Amino acid sequence: MHDQGFSAWDGADCTGLAVRIKQWGHELGLSRVAICDADLSAAEPGLLNWLQQGLHGEMEYMARHGSKRSRPGELIAGTVRIVSARLDYWPQDWGEAQTLLQQGEQAYVSRYALGRDYHKVLRRKLQQLAERMQAEMGEFGYRVFVDSAPVMEVALAEKAGLGWRGKHTLLLTREAGSLYFLGEIYTNLPLPVDEQVSAHCGDCTACIMACPTSAIVAPYQLDARRCISYLTIEQHGSIPVELRPLLGNRIYGCDDCQLACPWNRFARLTQEPDFLPRQGLESASLVELFSWSEAEFMRRLEGSAIRRIGYISWLRNIAVAMGNAPSSPALVSALRARADHPSDLVREHVAWALARHGL
Repeated sequence: MHDQGFSAWDGADCTGLAVRIKQWGHELGLSRVAICDADLSAAEPGLLNWLQQGLHGEMEYMARHGSKRSRPGELIAGTVRIVSARLDYWPQDWGEAQTLLQQGEQAYVSRYALGRDYHKVLRRKLQQLAERMQAEMGEFGYRVFVDSAPVMEVALAEKAGLGWRGKHTLLLTREAGSLYFLGEIYTNLPLPVDEQVSAHCGDCTACIMACPTSAIVAPYQLDARRCISYLTIEQHGSIPVELRPLLGNRIYGCDDCQLACPWNRFARLTQEPDFLPRQGLESASLVELFSWSEAEFMRRLEGSAIRRIGYISWLRNIAVAMGNAPSSPALVSALRARADHPSDLVREHVAWALARHGL
């Protein structure tokens, strides 16, 4: 954090600054900005219980930093406020995503990953916002985060009043559902905080019922080890055999719980050009994507969040989807072409896929 005291700023100054921060955020293209304090003591027990049950799977980083995740002042000394921001990402007509999930020969990529890597896009906007604040008032302490450190982004956004935590564990808002990214500015400025909003899930269990792998084991509790987003992105080894048929044609992430949520009927199409689909990923065939060489994978997905999983996991995921797809000569031929791949992981999942087609 850029260390700087704030004794010269009184309540009136900070109230005016908070109003301007939100206006500047809007001018930078952020969907909404709100402010909360750094006390997450109410959220900490739930995090610790989740970790103790092992529901985070291989995501060791979730437990690696001790209490820093739930205590912002321990992560960045001097933090007293968090500026929480939302950036909408939904890129296309609602029905297109639902239709694609029924077309087994095509690949389904979670809609958030169709365009440019959100870490870069949102971080740039938040950095610009912090610099605008600095230009207004001089040096102060801050640090920008976008899914890049032990930060409880949903708990912070909920506390700031950006929305409430839905039963699928994501943040929900009445005006935009859950189809947005979250990012934060940790700061030592004593800004006035915003009020939390009430929850509006009621008795609805649509997200729980819609999960293909029953990963939402209870309202507000996710078993990451069963979640398709975890299996296709975070898990490095074999995808459990019993879960493979449930992945369908989803090769990177999953949107089913969000597609089922009634509040997402109000989701807004993104105004951010960087989030529009690239490389035809919104409707590409499995056979086409499976044919990419590693060099082609790296080139085509430059600037994409997908590139983070690496080429081997990419082939693994597509092989599973091809095992679930309708059989065709082109599909079987593509699988056979990878049957002797140098990677044990790829060979294992290709063999499984071929067996699903009776070969």
